[in-house]
Formats: sequence, C-alpha cells, structure tokens
Amino acid sequence: MEFNLECNSDRPLLIIPEYGRHIQKLVDHCVSLGSLEERKKMANAIVDVMGNLQPHLRDVPDFKHKLWDQIFIMSEFNLDVDSPYGKPDQEELEAKPEPLAYPKQASRYRFYGHNIQTMIKVALSWEESDMRDALIFNIANHMKKCYLNWNKDTVEDAIIYKHLLDLSNGKIDLTDSKEVLSKSENLLKKSANSKQQSGKQQSGKQQNNRNKNNRSKNSQHRYK
Repeated sequence: MEFNLECNSDRPLLIIPEYGRHIQKLVDHCVSLGSLEERKKMANAIVDVMGNLQPHLRDVPDFKHKLWDQIFIMSEFNLDVDSPYGKPDQEELEAKPEPLAYPKQASRYRFYGHNIQTMIKVALSWEESDMRDALIFNIANHMKKCYLNWNKDTVEDAIIYKHLLDLSNGKIDLTDSKEVLSKSENLLKKSANSKQQSGKQQSGKQQNNRNKNNRSKNSQHRYK
C-alpha cells in the first residue's frame, strides 16, 4: 500500500504563515481560474474567510483594505482582479529601508549621559547673565550627582569642573571658580529619596490594582 504523503520540507514556504496553508492554496487556486468573474467571486470569499480568522483586526482602521493587500501579497502579485482599494505597489512594499546612521556622540564621560551635552549647548547659547551662570552651576551639580551614582564614592569639585571644561570644548571654565557645589552626601541622599518615592508610587499603583480586582471579584460573587 502506497501513501501519497507530503512533507513540510517539500512544500513551498508560506508567504503569510498566520493564515495557514489552506488559505494559501485557495489563493493559488484563485490565481489559476480563467474567468475574471470567478476570480473576483472567489477573492471576495477568501477575504471574508481571512477576516474571520483574524477577528482582532476588525478594530483596525481600513480592515478590508489590509486584507485585500494581504491577498495580493500571498498571490505574489499575480492575482488579476479589481480590488475596491486598488492593487498595492510591489516595488514599494519590497523596498528596503535606508540604513540608520550609527550615533557618533560617544563621549569619554558616558556616565553623564547625552542630556548633559544638550544642557551645555543650551547654556552656551545664552548671553552672559546671572541666569546663565545659575544654569551652568546647576549643570555642574547634576554632573556631580551623575558621577556619584556611577562611582558611589566622593568626588572633588575640581574633577567636575575639568570634565565640564572638556565637554564644553573649553568654553565653560570653572576651574578658578570659588563657588562650591552641593555636598556629596546631600546629592546621594536626594538620589536615594527619589528612588524610594518612585518605589512607593509603583507599590501604591500595584496595591490599587489589587484592590480593584478584589472589588470586581466581590461584586461578581454578589450578583451570582
């Protein structure tokens, strides 16, 4: 006795696997039909079946348009029927996106992050004034906090001033300044407090969600 069995490795690859092989065979059969009316009738039926297989797409805008585009893709654009939405452009769908340029903003002081560079550029764009000086010292304090978060130790203000000088390409020089930045323990304390507050907010949200679930379960038991 001989069995005519098919192995998946011998079958052609599915173009859109989520619809399965039966839908693919229906599309292939629709392409092979000689009459335009028969192809159109069968294509509409296939689109309806595809919609039933993907009910979650019914809330997507242009639901039918998406299904018609997919049936053309599954036929490898060989299906000759008039779609209510027009035939999609094969070259446009198969076009490869342009490669993204790799960011070249790497810094020797990565622990400060890229936002520091943006803040420094903003400070340099301001005219000389007390507001500009205040912004520069706020930047320096933020740099000190970032350094402490990365190093978990103490750091001298002179090091922060030197790093600020390097990051600003020598345009912000505080090396001779007599201003003192915030103490390391104060900055570390603020960082720890902010983490604790964010943790409390997260735990509070989780507790609220649990309370809502419990109330919904109690209401369901009450109406049973």
